[in-house]
Amino acid sequence: MLKHLKFTALTLGMLCAAQAMAADLTVVSFGGANKAAQVKAFYEPWEAAGNGKIVAGEYNGEMAKVKAMVDTKSVDWDLVEVESPELSRGCDEDMFETLDPKLFGNGSDYVKGAIQTCGVGFFVWSTVLAYNADKLKTAPTSWADFWDTKKFPGKRGLRKGAKYTLEFALMADGVAPKDVYKVLASKDGQNRAFKKLDELKPNIQWWEAGAQPPQYLASGDVVMSSAYNGRIAAVQKDSNLKVVWNGGIYDFDAWAIPKGAKHIEEAKKFIAYSVAPEQQKVYSSNIAYGPANSQAVPLLDKGILKDMPTTPENIANQVQIDVSFWADNGEQLEQRFNAWAAK
Repeated sequence: MLKHLKFTALTLGMLCAAQAMAADLTVVSFGGANKAAQVKAFYEPWEAAGNGKIVAGEYNGEMAKVKAMVDTKSVDWDLVEVESPELSRGCDEDMFETLDPKLFGNGSDYVKGAIQTCGVGFFVWSTVLAYNADKLKTAPTSWADFWDTKKFPGKRGLRKGAKYTLEFALMADGVAPKDVYKVLASKDGQNRAFKKLDELKPNIQWWEAGAQPPQYLASGDVVMSSAYNGRIAAVQKDSNLKVVWNGGIYDFDAWAIPKGAKHIEEAKKFIAYSVAPEQQKVYSSNIAYGPANSQAVPLLDKGILKDMPTTPENIANQVQIDVSFWADNGEQLEQRFNAWAAK
């Protein structure tokens, strides 16, 4: 009897220890259809495997929140989804933990640039021109059309920020996609982008959350909008919303661990789990963003690939975001943009 009690106590002790080791992770992402895909691909299977609970939060990319937590040593987030320029800048400013690339397997399995010093890209996405084909007689084909309010009357949706908006303005002004950052690097080029934005300003309806462009387009509040390609693909079964890949800007979204997070080792394991081929396949099957791990591509249904930003025909006339440009110039240009938008 005593042996049985000892064995039961030992078993209970081991179970409690295992549960204690499986820490709850607070994972903060951009929400919406993107988060819904993450729940199916990462959060639910992670929890089902006994790895602990995922406490899922949302934000809109405000790096000031991360910086404040790190500076005051009151870090509540274990993982945060960031775009590439913010990852680069945050890494330079010592806001994120550094990661050993060996944790994520063979580097050659990933899209170039996915594995960085302070983060790992887990999908590729594009900001594209989107429109409602029910509201337009002629289909737009470029950012020049987006700016042409005579041929295409009506409001335009643009993300409220300098990033992407300035690039689109230059492409609308005749700059070739491949030359955008060369032009934007100069003061004259920046002035040119703002001058082009002046032309469109009375017709702009700003958006700040990824869910807004499909809503604005469906309701007819705007006739065209910049939008995240996955958000448009997510509603195409129930709407006549279309994407123009020409002049799109593609980027990674990456996981980063805020410096001083409470569960660093578990967070690293979660990142590795999320970029495994099977998890990547499930993610891309639930939203039209390209997998960062190329080993997931053969696992995907062929019908899904046509909506991916990374297929050869879709990426041909797109621009890869210039991470170093935005890391160096982002703060100054965002301040200038905010002052311009407030006028």
